[in-house]
Amino acid sequence: MAEYEINKGVGRSVEFKGLKAQYLFIFAGGLLGTIVLVAILYLLGVNQFLCLIIGFVCAAFIAWKTFAMNKKYGQHGLMKISARKSHPRYLINRKRPRSLLKRRKRA
Repeated sequence: MAEYEINKGVGRSVEFKGLKAQYLFIFAGGLLGTIVLVAILYLLGVNQFLCLIIGFVCAAFIAWKTFAMNKKYGQHGLMKISARKSHPRYLINRKRPRSLLKRRKRA
């Protein structure tokens, strides 16, 4: 039986077959979701071969997309993208400069 190295050192992120950090969890979750989808389709009475084809296509797409995102964005790329989406592109201030300098009365 083959042995695979999962972690290559203390303090480094988890890596398996080139997938790093959150991509490993996305990949595992996607494959688990595909298995659940195929099981539900089978229990609903969909043709067995159609269930298998849907399962293989979904699993191949998840693997392809996950490895592509891993290659494109890197280890911390998804966090950087989500941070970029949460910040505004630019700030708009439509107040007059005089109103910005006025002192506000305390209630």
